Amino acid sequence: MISCIVIDDEPLATEGLERYIRKTPFLEFICSFNSAKQARAFLQKNQVDLLLLDIQMPEMNGIELLKSLKNAPRVIFTTAFRKYAFEGFQLDAVDYLLKPIDYSRFLKSINKVFSLGGNQRSEEAIFIKCDGIIAKILTKDILFAETAKDYVIIHTLEKKYMSLFSLKQLENYVPPNQFYRVHRSYLVNLTKVDKIEGSLLHIGPHKISCSKTTKDNVKSLILGDRLINRNMENG
Repeated sequence: MISCIVIDDEPLATEGLERYIRKTPFLEFICSFNSAKQARAFLQKNQVDLLLLDIQMPEMNGIELLKSLKNAPRVIFTTAFRKYAFEGFQLDAVDYLLKPIDYSRFLKSINKVFSLGGNQRSEEAIFIKCDGIIAKILTKDILFAETAKDYVIIHTLEKKYMSLFSLKQLENYVPPNQFYRVHRSYLVNLTKVDKIEGSLLHIGPHKISCSKTTKDNVKSLILGDRLINRNMENG
């Protein structure tokens, strides 16, 4: 999960971004601020993964806020003014969203956050209790995991591991830019998907069904901008 806060002095813009965050399963809405100074006080004591940050605000603008932070989270600027784009990118912003913001454009920006490492969690391996031993599993070897009553079954290319914990617990220990909860019963390594067929993901011989609420997000995360379309303009 990528934890997010919204900083914007416009109530309608704040409500819209909060709605988008709550709509996106791999994002976690923490809170919102209508003042950059209030947000700075919060960020000095709390860590988050992503700021959705307006630029033009009274007292302190978004660019001034970002410059004042010692260890700034990733930032997506949101503004009605195109003139701030260059300065925003000079501050290593992930993206720059021009208001009004539609959900598809918002999701493209979030995909950029994922491509940069999400919340920068980079666990290379996990350890689980299985068959009386503690087994080490490299996260890159995991194809997917599924629930089986009170157990979770982790599928790798070589074998399956069954252990007594929840899928949510496993989700907290694997890189969020690589793994996605496509259904309440399945956590999938998106890099292992061989084929998308409607709402079905093919991983080797396995077919995994996405839920209605996640299938569009899953497709967007897997494909990004890499889908070759015959209707695309010739380069």
